[in-house]
Amino acid sequence: MHFSGCLCALLVALVYQVSGMDTVIGLYGETIEVPCNNGAPKPKDLFMTKWKYDDGDLLTQLKDQDVSVIATDKYKDRVSMAENSSLLIAAATLKDEKTFTCMVVAGADISEYPVKLLIHKAPTGVEITALATELEIGKPTQLGQCSTSDANPAASITWFKNKKPLVADGKGIIISSKVKVDEVTGLTTTSSILQYTAEKGDTAALFTCGALNTLSSPVSFSVTYPTERISLHVISKGPLMEGANVTLKCKADGNPPPTSFNFHILGKVVKVENSDSYTVTDVTRESTGEYKCSIIDNAKMEDSKNITINYLDMSLSPSGKVMKSFGEGLALTLQTHASGELKVSWTKDNGKLDSRPTFDKLTYSDSGKYEVVVTMGPLIKKASFELVVEGVPVIRRVAKRRGEDGQHKVLTCEAEGSPKPTVAWSVNGTSADESPYVNGKITHKLTIVPTVNLTVVCTVSNELGQDTRTINVSTYSSDEGDTTKLVVGVIVGLLLATVVVGLAYWLYMKKSKQGSWKTGEKEDGSTEESKKLEEKIEEKLEENSQKVEV
Repeated sequence: MHFSGCLCALLVALVYQVSGMDTVIGLYGETIEVPCNNGAPKPKDLFMTKWKYDDGDLLTQLKDQDVSVIATDKYKDRVSMAENSSLLIAAATLKDEKTFTCMVVAGADISEYPVKLLIHKAPTGVEITALATELEIGKPTQLGQCSTSDANPAASITWFKNKKPLVADGKGIIISSKVKVDEVTGLTTTSSILQYTAEKGDTAALFTCGALNTLSSPVSFSVTYPTERISLHVISKGPLMEGANVTLKCKADGNPPPTSFNFHILGKVVKVENSDSYTVTDVTRESTGEYKCSIIDNAKMEDSKNITINYLDMSLSPSGKVMKSFGEGLALTLQTHASGELKVSWTKDNGKLDSRPTFDKLTYSDSGKYEVVVTMGPLIKKASFELVVEGVPVIRRVAKRRGEDGQHKVLTCEAEGSPKPTVAWSVNGTSADESPYVNGKITHKLTIVPTVNLTVVCTVSNELGQDTRTINVSTYSSDEGDTTKLVVGVIVGLLLATVVVGLAYWLYMKKSKQGSWKTGEKEDGSTEESKKLEEKIEEKLEENSQKVEV
């Protein structure tokens, strides 16, 4: 009784203090912490802490004692007190949206700290239903309904096109929303209907809707609109040339596009159903012209293209293997016919020629394989012929020279001919050397050691004929000593012979004159005899000169 009286006297002496109201937002279904005095530290002279709400007390704790749960209703098993005196409410629902008060008794003061609790819940998901099958340009159409459920407070839905929000304008974009509350949980379901007037550019547009940070899956629609124009496209694997296949493709800008077309092929109309293409096979130069395509039910809606089929004709004369004789002429004819500008190039034995070859007078160097290449853009034509110039072999030169050792003689025989001539000498040598056979020319060298003066014969031959030439070859001693003596002797002999002949002539002339004086012969006869004598002298001199050998 004494303690009770003291407690009553104490309570009468306490001063009540009520602070302003705080607000705490908790998540639906989670444990919520409601702070006492906004989480301030406990006073040092704390005597008691108690939590209560409008319908009664929840729990209390005296200094240095355990927490006592006073609640007997739905909070009996859901409330507790944290170490810092905060109220903990487990499994929060919308019915927990109340004002909870923390009463603190410290010393002679009683303070109350009311806290308003709000429960929020994010929507469980966002989806678009009742989708339109297609959108028609210029026609308002209900695109779909966006819904989100189990939210608190009620979710606000936003529509997006290509990630950009749509704003209702009452004309092309009309948005209507409604909210429904669940009678049991108190959670809301929000639905929003979009009425949209499509444009041509909406064919590939992606539409979505969202609430808070949640977006629906994107959806797209087939936008229908009539065809306004068509275009004709020419498809070919490579250049348009003779023998190729050309595909004509007619494209329309309507959606859905037409499925049947009329193709106008050089004045002939071909109807194609369930396809937008037509292939012209194995085209020729006669296929060049204007091509069209049009819609079957609207012939005025058409497009056309002028198509040129490229062609290149070429003929070369002669062709194949051509056999000609040395010195003959050869007429070369190249004829071309093409749809464009040409480039012509010539090669001989794979080597480029600067100009077109001419063959007025054939030589052995003209032999070879000739090829002409005619191009017009990507088109290429080639032709070739092989020219073989034949002729009887002819020796152009024979020569001799002394070897490096002074003992040998090197004989050279140069010849031309085709087919390749065979070279033969009338003597055997110590070594023979033959040059490569190029342009009908061949050079053959023979090394010999002459022991006597020789006349050597070089013979060249092929299947068409042969030619021979001789060359005089002296021994080494004759070349060094005897040759000098012979030259001196011949010169002295020739001088003596000349003196003798001259003296004889003088005596003869003298005698002739004396005879004419005696007999009275005419001077004409003696003159003829003088001429005959002069001719004999000249023959003698010529014979002597021929006997000279160096």
